[in-house]
Amino acid sequence: MSILIKPIITEKATDQSELSNCFSFVVKKTANKIQVKEAVESAYGVSVREVRTMNYPVKRKTKYTKQGLVESMKGGYKKAIVQLADGDNIDFYSNI
Repeated sequence: MSILIKPIITEKATDQSELSNCFSFVVKKTANKIQVKEAVESAYGVSVREVRTMNYPVKRKTKYTKQGLVESMKGGYKKAIVQLADGDNIDFYSNI
């Protein structure tokens, strides 16, 4: 199973990729920075300068509705921001 789960394509992530050559990915919770670096380099054929990781916890919500108490949960995940070397680029839209 791959360490990279999916790329994050939001407005903020797109701005980071254009301005500072940083790309964001959702990765496995057990992955470390070295494994993320190797996975990005092998998957996209680029050289990685720096990797930053963040753990997001589980978020739980409780709503009071007509049907009673409704509880929901958004799962936790780990996000990695990968800065590429100068001259390298990842094109997520090439397969569309």
